[in-house]
Amino acid sequence: MSILKTLKLTAATRNAPLTPEQMLRGKLVSYLNEQKALAEAEINGTSFVATKKVTRQNAEGENIRVDAPRHVRKGWFADAAGKLFFQMRYGGKPLEFTKGMNAVEVENLTELPSLIASIIEAINVGELDPQLNAARDARRANFKPKAKKAAA
Repeated sequence: MSILKTLKLTAATRNAPLTPEQMLRGKLVSYLNEQKALAEAEINGTSFVATKKVTRQNAEGENIRVDAPRHVRKGWFADAAGKLFFQMRYGGKPLEFTKGMNAVEVENLTELPSLIASIIEAINVGELDPQLNAARDARRANFKPKAKKAAA
């Protein structure tokens, strides 16, 4: 009896890779989920600790991967009159929701998690794709392409 006949063979294909828009949406949704968790922690009076993987040396001198805390900047702020605003940032710059409007006014901090959830829904539907693409292109314009070496 053949070994191949004992195996369950099938014709399978890998999932298609993500498009640049899907990757950008995922990055922004991840940022917004972090902002939502930060807002909920502040509402509850607890601390929020985001982590990142870093390489450290243990006592034996071996390199190991561990979680280290990292700083998360709040996406909301209050103006001089006490109004609360939420801004999304991409590449360190505020992202415009519509032309000239880069923030959403919130009555109080307890409404912020539901506001962020609605923005996540809008991103998943694709309502902010033109703004995201414009922000990505503006960020890319800041980087110069590497010079190619001349063949000797």
